[in-house]
Order: sequence, then C-alpha cells, then structure tokens
Amino acid sequence: MKGRRETISSKGQSIRGSRIFIAVGIGILIGSFFAFFYPSGFIRRPPHNEELLDISNFEVSSINCATPEQISSLGSELISLSQKNEELERQIRELNSTLQIAEKAKELAEERFLASGKQQKAGNFGTVKSVRTNPTIVADPAVNPRLQKVLEEVAVNKEIIVAVANINVKDMLEVWFGSIKHVGIPNYLVVALDDATVSFCKRKGVPVYRRNPDEGVDSVAKNGDNHAISGLKFRILREFLQLGYSVLLSDVDIVYLQNPFDHLYRDCDVESMTDGHDNSTAYGYNDVSDEPTMGWARYAHTMRIWVYNSGFFYIRPTIPSIELLDRVAHRLATKKGLWDQAVFNEELCFPSHPGYDGLHASRRTMDFYKFMNSKVLFKTVRKDPNLAKLKPVIVHINYHPDKLPRMKAVVEYYVDGKQDALRNFPDGSDW
Repeated sequence: MKGRRETISSKGQSIRGSRIFIAVGIGILIGSFFAFFYPSGFIRRPPHNEELLDISNFEVSSINCATPEQISSLGSELISLSQKNEELERQIRELNSTLQIAEKAKELAEERFLASGKQQKAGNFGTVKSVRTNPTIVADPAVNPRLQKVLEEVAVNKEIIVAVANINVKDMLEVWFGSIKHVGIPNYLVVALDDATVSFCKRKGVPVYRRNPDEGVDSVAKNGDNHAISGLKFRILREFLQLGYSVLLSDVDIVYLQNPFDHLYRDCDVESMTDGHDNSTAYGYNDVSDEPTMGWARYAHTMRIWVYNSGFFYIRPTIPSIELLDRVAHRLATKKGLWDQAVFNEELCFPSHPGYDGLHASRRTMDFYKFMNSKVLFKTVRKDPNLAKLKPVIVHINYHPDKLPRMKAVVEYYVDGKQDALRNFPDGSDW
C-alpha cells in the first residue's frame, strides 16, 4: 500500500509540473504576438504636448465665447491679484529685513554682554556687591550735529545743566542764570522754546539753544501751562543722552549756591532730589497700616518714600535712562491730564508685575539738606539756628506758588547775607 501511494504521488507531481510549463509557454507566445502587432497597446493616449494643445484650444474657444464685459472683468481681477501679490512680496521683504535687524541686534547685545565681564563666583559673606552703575551708550553725533557742536563748546567733562524755558518765565529765568553765574558754573544751557527767549538769553550772555521746528513741541511751548512745558523736557533730553552727555536737568525756579557737579555720586542711572522733608520721607520708611477687622493680622507693613522731584535730577546716558525718558514722554503724549512728576516716579519705581515690565534703572536720592526743596527751607531750616548755618547746593522753590519773591529772598539770605530775608514768608502758601 505504501509503495502504491508513493507511485501515485510522484505521477501527480509530474502532471502538475507539466501543466505549469505549458501555461508559461502559452503566456510567452501570446505576449510576443501582441508586442509585435500592437506595440503602442490597444488604446492610444496622445502625447503631453497634444494635451496642452487641446487644453489651449479649449481655453481659446472658451474665451472666444466670452463677452467683452467678462473679458474686462477677468483683466481687472488679474491686475488686482497681481497688485496684491506684489504687496505681499513687499511685506515679506520688510519682515525678513526686520527679522535680520533684530537678529543682528540680539547678536550685538550678546557680544556686549559677554564682553562686559566674565561670570564670577560669589565672594565671602558680606563682601558681595551688585553692579548699579550701568555702562554708557555709544554716542551718535549724527542724531543732531548742530546740538553736538553747541555741547562741545559749553559742556565740561561731557556734563551740562539744562533748563527748558519760554518767555513766560523770563523773570525766574533771570534769577536762575544769575545765581549760576555768581557761583561760576560754566557748563549750563537754556533750551529755548521760542524766539523771544533766544533773544533774551543772547542779550544776557547766556548759552542758548533753539530746537529745530517740531509741531508737537512748539504747540505746547506756545500755549501750554507750567506742567505741560515741564513735560516737554523728557522728549528734549533724549538727544542730549544720545549724543553721550550726562544732563543735570533743572527747572528755572531754582537758586544755585554751589556747583552741583562737586556733590554728585554718578553711580546710578538717575540721581534726583526728593520732595521729602526729613530722613524718613526722603529716604524711605516702614509704614504700618492698621485694619482692626483682620484680628490677629490687623497690621500690614508697607514701604513708603516721598517722590523724586522731576524738576531737578542728574541722568546719565545709559539704556535704562533713555528708556525712562521714552516711557514718560509716551505716556504724557498719549494720555491727557497726567502730571509729569507722577509719571516720572511711577516709571522709575513701579516693579514688574503681570501685564507690566518694570524699568531696570538704578536710582539715588540726593541729600535733602544739600539739594533742598522749599518745604525743608521754610518749614524747618530757617527756624533751626544750627541748620540755618548750612549752605545748600541749590534751593528749589517747588512747594510754593509765589516762586519769584521766594527765589529773590533766598539770594538775599545766602548770597547777600540778609538774615531776615526769609522771615516774613509763611511756611506754606496763603491758599
């Protein structure tokens, strides 16, 4: 049985093999037949060029059927699309250019940061001091060549006192530069907001600079009040800093009794006099707020300091300083009813918080007995025999509206030696 099954299996395999060979042979014969007689196949497909020709003929045929209005409309659409395409291409070029500039600025900033110093290890306890003196910018004389020439003639050690004035404050301005001349300060400049002030200063032998016409500045100069004019200085000072000069900004209701440049630290971006009248209000104090309904947590500690006076401050040509000027000028220009001194302090002191990036500018408060406001003088100093012997560097009549007579009285007291010159004035104002 076994031998028989093997014989039958071998015969079956032989038959299947023969059938496969026969099928392969028939396939080859049929393929050869069609390859010889039908080399391009049963269905002829036109070449690519013919397709294009047919499509073109169809389009031409369609256009021939279109009305003149349709053709005109299509032409207008093509022109419009072409213009939009050109505009998009222009915007892309501008964006690419802006991106390249930003990348270069970033690279330059990184290079400057790396060049500014190597990373350091922290020293021993109590010996670590942070950097508060930012590097000055690279001066750019091209910003204002005319002002650059004036500053080269007037400034000393790249420092200058600057006052912004119009003819409305002529009398105070005369006391202001009269006191500067008496002390012998050579580096000061009046930025005149009108031609009358230019003529007045030239007659008095006072260094004066008239800005180029600027509608935004000139309109305020002609019609603005004292606060409005005071706000202009933040825009005007920017060019001084860009030219690489440190500026001691001065209102004109100030009497100079010593050279202020001999009493500056120059270690911060901004060094300003204070509206404070004692150590606590001038330099800061811990003010405790009491809310009895909170029970155990009724007392909350707050830090308080009286504002910096935006009418007398020393500002160095650094990036944070210029950013401060830009911030203040922008807010004053875009929002009505703001007081420049309030904005100046907010931008200088408010910390970063959600929705707001604080200014990283270093600041120093001036000695309030040297750089004296009129509240300190009339409420405290003139009544204290020991303090009355001190000679301040400047006196700023910022707390009193009767500015001119008090300025003249300060000159009489400290310069002319008239001991009762300050006696008849009230501590505050009559209203």
